[in-house]
Amino acid sequence: MAASPTFDIADITRRMQGAIGSYKHELGTLRTGRASPNLLDPIVVEAYGQNMHINQVATVSVPEPRLLSVQVWDRGMVAAVEKAIRDSSLGLNPQTEGQVIRLRIPELTQDRRKDMVKVAHKYAENARIAVRHVRRDGLDILKAKEKDHSMSEDDHARGADQVQKETDKHIAEIDQLLAAKEKEIMTV
Repeated sequence: MAASPTFDIADITRRMQGAIGSYKHELGTLRTGRASPNLLDPIVVEAYGQNMHINQVATVSVPEPRLLSVQVWDRGMVAAVEKAIRDSSLGLNPQTEGQVIRLRIPELTQDRRKDMVKVAHKYAENARIAVRHVRRDGLDILKAKEKDHSMSEDDHARGADQVQKETDKHIAEIDQLLAAKEKEIMTV
């Protein structure tokens, strides 16, 4: 008889937190009309014969609410970083001053804001689905333990209740993050 997997609510909580962490990162890459260093995370620069993320060749800072400053570490990489930013789908126009590249964040149109909210909703739904998958995995473990008689029905019910409470808590957190991001995007 095969040993059934162990049920650990801490592991389920950790996996749900991982889904929320991934969701927070996705939200950080959404352009909201305000400058955010996370905005440049997806940009890859051709550097030293390989592709590197922009934060591996430069420091990104926010000196003003609508301005990003990219301090390139190697003077020879300035043109490559500028080209990578210009070629990205962000629609930003870099202005170079020595080793510093400045990026003004333009105002978003109302239609563009609505599109960003739709993308944020899509990210939220993906995060909810990830949390529900973790819940399903936890419930499957509980069923298997009850089926092979290594857990009583009462323990199974208590475990299922714990898993559902964690699921509800994490989905509520996703909804709060979505509401905050939606408000941030729609603020002119």
